[in-house]
Amino acid sequence: MLCEPFLTSRSESGWNIPLLAWRADAPLLAVGSAPLGGGIGVRRWVLNATVPMSYDRNDPAAHLAELAHGLDLDGPGVGLLTGVDVSEVVRRTDGGVRVWATVGLGTPVWAAAVPEPARPAQRVGTVNIVAYVPVRLGDAALVNAVATATEAKAQAIWELGLPATGTPTDAVTVLCPADGDPAPYGGPRSAWGAPLARAVHAAVRSGGAGTVVPWSDRRAG
Repeated sequence: MLCEPFLTSRSESGWNIPLLAWRADAPLLAVGSAPLGGGIGVRRWVLNATVPMSYDRNDPAAHLAELAHGLDLDGPGVGLLTGVDVSEVVRRTDGGVRVWATVGLGTPVWAAAVPEPARPAQRVGTVNIVAYVPVRLGDAALVNAVATATEAKAQAIWELGLPATGTPTDAVTVLCPADGDPAPYGGPRSAWGAPLARAVHAAVRSGGAGTVVPWSDRRAG
């Protein structure tokens, strides 16, 4: 099972910057798009790290590995980055599925739109979703669960009135037990995809309902 996350911080560039970390009480199977530990595999922890909007490291996976080591997070894990203050994580549960989301919608985009040149003063725009499904999902169901979570996120963003499907830097991770008979489906009308969709939708809609100020902007103010 994935335990509730603990909030801590690290000293970096003269700032105490928030970190949110989850430990699993047993190895979990995970799928996701995180810069560290993305893909499909067994994972033991998850880390969601706030970074300042001036963040310019070109080795995010190595940076996240350093942060994990500083928290004594051993073995393979998942690492995500965001300009959002991770202490503002939104939690939702539905039918045994648990979801945590940090929601920044300052740079909403349509997925299929022609990219615009990057602007130096872009607002915080990352939605990181961590989800735990309490039964083993088959590999295809895991991939489908990522699609389901992404569709639910896009629905929430549309309902918030934004002409967008997400932001350019969103990431999602779905975890489940590594053992047991694998459930074959993860779509939005499946036994586990349906509560996953509802929990993600509720978390993103709640987290995106207010104005999110980048952590570093608030810190500087």
